Amino acid sequence: MGFSLLWPWIGLGLAVILLLGLTIGDLRVDRAVPRTRDMVWLAWAAAATYLLHQFEEHGIDARGVPYAFRGVLCMRFGFADPTACPIPESFITAVNIPVVWLAGPIAALLGRRYPAIALSYFSVPAVNALAHIGPALGSGNYNPGLLTAVLLFLPLSLWTLGIALRRPDLGWRMAGATIVGGILLHAVLILSLRAWLTGSIGENILVAIQIINPAIPMVLVAVLMRRRRSPLHAE
Repeated sequence: MGFSLLWPWIGLGLAVILLLGLTIGDLRVDRAVPRTRDMVWLAWAAAATYLLHQFEEHGIDARGVPYAFRGVLCMRFGFADPTACPIPESFITAVNIPVVWLAGPIAALLGRRYPAIALSYFSVPAVNALAHIGPALGSGNYNPGLLTAVLLFLPLSLWTLGIALRRPDLGWRMAGATIVGGILLHAVLILSLRAWLTGSIGENILVAIQIINPAIPMVLVAVLMRRRRSPLHAE
C-alpha cells in the first residue's frame, strides 16, 4: 500500500488519540469557561473532525468506496474515468496533510496566546462544508466527505463562529477574516490545479503551493490583528 492510500488510516488513528485528549484530557487554555467555549479546545476539535472527514474522503467513504474523493475531483475537472485522470495522488496528499497535520496543531498552539489564530483554523472546515453541501444539494447525490461535513463541520463551525462573534477580542472582523481566508485557500487550491492541468506550472510547484496554502488564513488574521493593535487603527 502506497503512502497516498496509507495516510488516511494514519490520520484515523491520530483522530482517535486526539479525541481521547479532548474528552479525557483538558486542552483548554481558559479554565474559567467550558471546554466547548475555549477557542484552543475548539481548534483541536476542528483538527480531530477534519481527520475523520479526510478518512471519509480518502479512506473509505459512506458507501464503502476506498479513496473515493479523487474520482469525484476528476469528474469535476472533466475526466470521467479516474484511471485515465491525470490529477496526481501527490496533489491529494499535499493538499490534505499540511492543512490538518501541520496547520491544525500550529493554529491550536499559537491560539494559546492569540485566540484569533485558533479561530482562523475554522476557515478550512467552514468553507469546505459548503463545498460538499452545495454540490450535494444541486445534484441530489452523495459525495465523499458529505456525511462528516454535515454532521461535524457545519455544527462545529457555526458554533465556534457564534462564540467568536460574541467575544470583543474577536468579533465580526476576525470571524469575517476567517471565512475570507477559507475562500482564498480553496481558490488557490482550485486555480493551481487548473494551472497544472493546462501545463502552466509543474507538479513540484503544484505540490509546493498546497504545502504553503494553509498559511493563508493564519496570515490574514495575523495582519488584521496587527492593524487592530496599531495606534492608527485603535478603536
